[in-house]
Amino acid sequence: MPTLPVLRYPHQTLRARSLEVDNVNDEIRRIITDMIDTMYASPGCVGVAAPQVGYPLRIFVIDVSRKIGPKKNHGLLALVNPVVAYSEGEKITREGCLSIPDFLGNVKRARKLIVMGINPEGKEVEILSQGLEAIAFQHEIDHLNGVLFIHRISSLTGDLVRRKSTPKDTKD
Repeated sequence: MPTLPVLRYPHQTLRARSLEVDNVNDEIRRIITDMIDTMYASPGCVGVAAPQVGYPLRIFVIDVSRKIGPKKNHGLLALVNPVVAYSEGEKITREGCLSIPDFLGNVKRARKLIVMGINPEGKEVEILSQGLEAIAFQHEIDHLNGVLFIHRISSLTGDLVRRKSTPKDTKD
């Protein structure tokens, strides 16, 4: 499947709340497949949200196993209409984003989550997540709400840094 062009900040689609998906059908599954291909084609990338590739829909894909290997995570996941049902703890992490490729930022995130959504087969799922996977979930759900990591940092001078090289430490 083709990789999709990634929208860059300040594109207006990145700042808008995405629309709920009414039905997980073949078209939605095709979009998910193209998003997965786009994620895997992007070095260091562990997630992509539909608005980043021009679809203002509540869909994202993540795979943190590319970054952390066989540690505790769920591997490749695609979720439609995801919501955080529970969060616990706090952690400040350094995040990057395909849509803001030149910068990294320190962002406060929950350590543990329960996320509910619909999988590509149209079934409701509930996922308990922690660590990098929980961070990736939060980052991608933010995209679905029109929020970028730069909107979550407390200080542009203290929490935002320019990348030294190509995007290798991105969350999405």
